[in-house]
Amino acid sequence: MTTQSSLWQAHGDRVQPTSFEYQRADSWDEAVELMQIWQGEAKIIAGGQSLVPMMNLRLTLPAALIDVNGIGDQGGPRIEGPAEAPVLVIPALTRHATVLTSPVVAQHAPLLQHAVRLVGNVRVRHRGTIGGSVAHADPTGEIPCSVLALGGVVRMQSPRGVRDVPITEFFRTYLTTAAEDDEVVTEIRIPSSVGERWAFDEVTRRFSDFATVAVAVQARAGRPTVVLGGVADRPLRVADDLVGDVDVRDEAGLDSAAGAVADSVNPEGDVHASADYRRRLVRVLVRRALTTALAPQDTKGAGA
Repeated sequence: MTTQSSLWQAHGDRVQPTSFEYQRADSWDEAVELMQIWQGEAKIIAGGQSLVPMMNLRLTLPAALIDVNGIGDQGGPRIEGPAEAPVLVIPALTRHATVLTSPVVAQHAPLLQHAVRLVGNVRVRHRGTIGGSVAHADPTGEIPCSVLALGGVVRMQSPRGVRDVPITEFFRTYLTTAAEDDEVVTEIRIPSSVGERWAFDEVTRRFSDFATVAVAVQARAGRPTVVLGGVADRPLRVADDLVGDVDVRDEAGLDSAAGAVADSVNPEGDVHASADYRRRLVRVLVRRALTTALAPQDTKGAGA
């Protein structure tokens, strides 16, 4: 189905998107075919929680929108792979609300499930999709930040077939990824983190706002992976040697690690927070998250 949107203006101020074609895809193959036809001038739309506001502000001007809601979430989150190395597979069109209530996600990626609780509001969580959040690549987004900490993989489809891109190579800069013009994100694949410690913390100006600074920590075999949001042009994985084998019982060691991480970043200041304030938040939130993620196993808390 193809329709033409209208260009609407109110009181001389442009508050609606420019004209675009609307097309619907009922399979990933069809979506890929349409993306190829439009040669980089089309955008995929599912929840549209980020794309539509950007179109209304004319920050992006797609010639066409390809609606993929007809594909569905393909059964939602599931586990694949051998028992000794299970992989959590989340279809791209899985709504945030489904991730939030999924027992599979709760068991195999509790960090991600916790982070999703902080995404927007109820309306956003019921419309937004996991694939859309990752593909949007907002450097302040809770989902990109947590998937990076979990060592996820982005599966994409194009006319050339299917390819998997490690999340460490997926984010390029502001709202820009490794996806080619004719590629679509179909799945997010995450190594199971059953039994591992984790923590997620952030500071926002108001409830449901974008994070001023966010910190995700996933501890595998006692070694923490630290990811920061809101301090660079993409979610930023901290160099492992800045944290090292920090001991949660060593107060001076925690202070030193948090300070080293804060000193390593060079955030930009804006109307919401100065660069110095963001750096101060990094220091405080990293220390707090490391304390939670590396706490003894019998300690209750976010990472328990």
